[in-house]
Formats: sequence, C-alpha cells, structure tokens
Amino acid sequence: MEEEIRKEFMEMIKLLDEGKLQEFKQKATECPPVDIAEGLEEIEDEGRVLRVFRMLPKDISSDVFSYMTSEQQQLIAESATNAELKALVDDMFMDDTVDFLEEMPANVVKKVLQNADEGTRKTINQFLNYPENSAGSLMTIEYVDLHDYFTVRKAMDYIRRTGIDKETVYTCYVIDDQRRLVGQVSLRKLIIAPESACIRDIMDTNIVSAATTDDQEAVADDFRRYDLTSIAVCDKEGRLVGIITVDDAIDVMEEE
Repeated sequence: MEEEIRKEFMEMIKLLDEGKLQEFKQKATECPPVDIAEGLEEIEDEGRVLRVFRMLPKDISSDVFSYMTSEQQQLIAESATNAELKALVDDMFMDDTVDFLEEMPANVVKKVLQNADEGTRKTINQFLNYPENSAGSLMTIEYVDLHDYFTVRKAMDYIRRTGIDKETVYTCYVIDDQRRLVGQVSLRKLIIAPESACIRDIMDTNIVSAATTDDQEAVADDFRRYDLTSIAVCDKEGRLVGIITVDDAIDVMEEE
C-alpha cells in the first residue's frame, strides 16, 4: 500500500476513533473503495475491521467488500446479521457475488442463499453451476439489453430508468423477441441518432460474442484482439444471458 494512500486511510480511521462519524463517512466517500479495502487488509484486529466496515456509508460498503480478501469477506459474512448480509448481497453486482461465494466455505454460502430472495437465489445457483474458469462463471447479468424494435427515444428512456443498476451503459446489446443476440449499439450512436430511428436500423450486426462454456482465457484473448470494453455471452441457443466487462477480463489476463 503506497505511503500517501496509507496516510489518507489512517486519517479516516482516526476520525472514527475520535467519534467523528460524519467526518469519517465523508472521508470514506471521497476515498476509492479499493484503497479502503487495502487499508482494512493491514488491520490485524478482526474486531476493528468489523467496526470500520460497519461504519462505512451504505452506498460504498458493497464496493469495498468486493475488493476485500476472501478471508476478510468470510469474517464479514459470518459476523453479519441476516438483514446486513441481505442488504450487502442486494447491493453487489452478481458477478462480484459469485466471485465471493466461490471462495467461501459451505456455511457462508448457505447463509447467503438463505437470505437471498428467490430470484437472486436461483441466479446464484445457476452461476455456481457453470464450469470453473468458463465465460458463464465470469459474466455479469447487469447489462443493458434493447429490443430491436425499440426507437432511439424508447431506448434512451429505458437506459435512464435502469442504467444505474448496470455495470456499463456504453455498449448496449440488441435482442429479438426470443432474446437472441442480433446486434449491439453504442451509447454514443444513440445520443447522436434521430429519436425516431429504429434500433435495428442503426445497430452493428458485426459483433464478437462468447458462449457460456467458452474458456475465460479465450475470452480474454478476444478482448485483446478486438480492443473490447465488454463482450456478450450467449447460451447454446444464441440467447443473451450476460456480458463480461473489461475489468474482469484484465483480472484473467493478470492471472495468466
């Protein structure tokens, strides 16, 4: 951990120790989640780790959690109340949740599944059943999908309404009535296109995609080869089921 980042983190912790909770939360909001996670990694006292994590603003705690070591994630999960754990999982992107659970013992996985709603539980189980190191196990389901019959105006309204919960809105994937992937369109193109234009008339049909069973290293190679920021993942019928973003592909490249 770089000295300047460590100094910022320790100043933040000092505010908490002095009981200056509002100042602590403001400082935490200004600090990148990955830096907070690295700072927590240097704290040996588990009780202190728990206290700092529980005091983090709710809108950043799930991001910090996704960057924590599996050992500290297990500590948090085992110590959290059912309500705290549910709130944490609800705020995390699905791929981060799956990455976390893949490293956890059975008792933690069971606790998470018991506190997830039926839809989330079904999705988590589906992800956990994908082969290890496959595109399916790496993908996220938080993406923007547009029907090919949408107008640009309807597409933009849909993005404004749902985009806050998506990992990326810069590339939108186009599907037909059977959810088969038929194209993609960039946010830039949507912004400059006439509002009355139909998505199927402006979408790019020359797209790179992956199958759920593809090896994640092959997918990472596609990111390098075609300079992608995200890639669509389809099932064996060609239906769009998720996307992989470049940050996850970079993680695979680093592992290689």
